[in-house]
Amino acid sequence: MKIITACKLAAVALFTLMIGQTMAADAPFEGRKKCSSCHKAQAKSWRDTAHAKAMDSLKPNARKEAKIKAGLDPEKDYTKDKDCVGCHVDGYGKKGGYTIESPKKMLAAVGCESCHGPGRFYRGDHRKAGQAFEKSGKSTPRKVPAGKGQDFHFEERCSACHLNYEGSPWKGAKPPYTPFTPEVDAKYTFNFDEMVKDVKAMHEHYKLDGVYEGEPKFKYHDEFQASAKEAKKDDKK
Repeated sequence: MKIITACKLAAVALFTLMIGQTMAADAPFEGRKKCSSCHKAQAKSWRDTAHAKAMDSLKPNARKEAKIKAGLDPEKDYTKDKDCVGCHVDGYGKKGGYTIESPKKMLAAVGCESCHGPGRFYRGDHRKAGQAFEKSGKSTPRKVPAGKGQDFHFEERCSACHLNYEGSPWKGAKPPYTPFTPEVDAKYTFNFDEMVKDVKAMHEHYKLDGVYEGEPKFKYHDEFQASAKEAKKDDKK
């Protein structure tokens, strides 16, 4: 009887493991470690940005003055507040995204997938495109990764957090609203065209021109690439 019970328990454990692995394989959000394995220079630059420290700002006594000004309790731990966490992590409320119940370090913060879209379905094509360009100078149609979820515009993704307040000029605003509004402090006035060029908020741009061709193209792609840095040898793939 004990042997049979042990076998049943083992079978259940194996089934649970297989289900877990299948769900993980299907999860579109993978976490920034996957992106960083190739885009090392961008990842290194991103670590010094405000987006990288987004979850830290929700911790007790972090940004006390700003929280008091916005009517929040500066001593409260907001890292488990469902009305706040969504704008400080990758993929909250979406399949494979960050959860309060089972938080994943590589999804905690406003990382690659918050702007560029969940990476599982286009990451492989992205890698192949880079390899093809390095090997023979061959460009890949940008519509290939775009068709699998890579966002080449991402303005709406930014607006969903920075402009999500009552009275916002953004038509998509809906509860739960952010308490950090221009009425609280003018510094919360959000202008995408200005902020997307701020490397302290985003990350440095590095030479990628030629890897992809055609539309959809980010509206500042050519401008960014014109002055983009060459990644150091240690920071390349």
